[in-house]
Amino acid sequence: MTIPAKGHFCWIGTRLPWAYVFAVLSAAENSELQQITLHHTDLLEAGAGLRALELCPRVRLNRIDPIARLTEAGHALGIGDRLAAIYRAVAAPAIRTDVLRVAILYLEGGVYLDLDTVTTASLLPLLETPQFVGREVLVWPRFARTSRSPAVWCRTLSLDVLRKLLRRLPGGWRLFRRVERFCYVAINNAVMGAEAKSPFCAACLRAMAAMPPARWSEPYALGPDLLQDVAGRFRGGELTVAEPHVFYPLPPQISEHWFRIERRVQLQAVLHPQTRVVHWYASVRTASKVAAIDPAYVREHRHSQLYSALVCSCIRNLPAAA
Repeated sequence: MTIPAKGHFCWIGTRLPWAYVFAVLSAAENSELQQITLHHTDLLEAGAGLRALELCPRVRLNRIDPIARLTEAGHALGIGDRLAAIYRAVAAPAIRTDVLRVAILYLEGGVYLDLDTVTTASLLPLLETPQFVGREVLVWPRFARTSRSPAVWCRTLSLDVLRKLLRRLPGGWRLFRRVERFCYVAINNAVMGAEAKSPFCAACLRAMAAMPPARWSEPYALGPDLLQDVAGRFRGGELTVAEPHVFYPLPPQISEHWFRIERRVQLQAVLHPQTRVVHWYASVRTASKVAAIDPAYVREHRHSQLYSALVCSCIRNLPAAA
């Protein structure tokens, strides 16, 4: 085993929604990692969700000073306070977390998971490599967004129209799987693992430090786009890249089907035998769903909603909502 058997989540804010509590509990129950740490930058509001985490033996709540952690990583890499400066300059919690997650992995090693995930299977087989990331299926990767090729734009716009149709169509995720081979694949940073002081994390942090300040607040610039660029510098044996079905069984927008209410759902039809984590892509469109989720909600919808079925299958003893 190369990567240490510990998991990391990051949260910026005081209120932790139940959907994100489920992410941590599912990792504690199914990952087989020895410890799951929720690194949080603020004092968390008391409530049933926080109590559920406090009572879980494998979960550790760790309030951190993000500036101190980023400064520590920056000094270890010889790039000074540049990472801390990025964190101070950007306001969006998602962008701040893009920087913080890589710094924590660099300093401690382990497996990082976003809070909009549910862990479905053991992560131990992934630890036999020094560093790994996963790919997702995309319609608009960076090269397509910035391309001037009419052929690329024609193809991408056609895929985009089709995806918009299939994300609304009942059972549209099944039809999308027939055409996703025509889409693009690119690295996402929602699930990634590494040894402490890994070359990949070091390269990512140095690339962040070298990025012009004008780009810091661009969507994806410090996250998936940067990781995709850095990954291209590593040869096949140096960085393991998992295929989309391992962490991203339903891609962006199509992932809204996790929250659709149907007469009956078949969870195993969505999951691949090699799926270990489901990243369900928290977004503006799913925000209202996330706000409604709690243990009572997933119990009530476990037969009619894929997300609720997923949570109930991965957390055997759901905590009480109050």
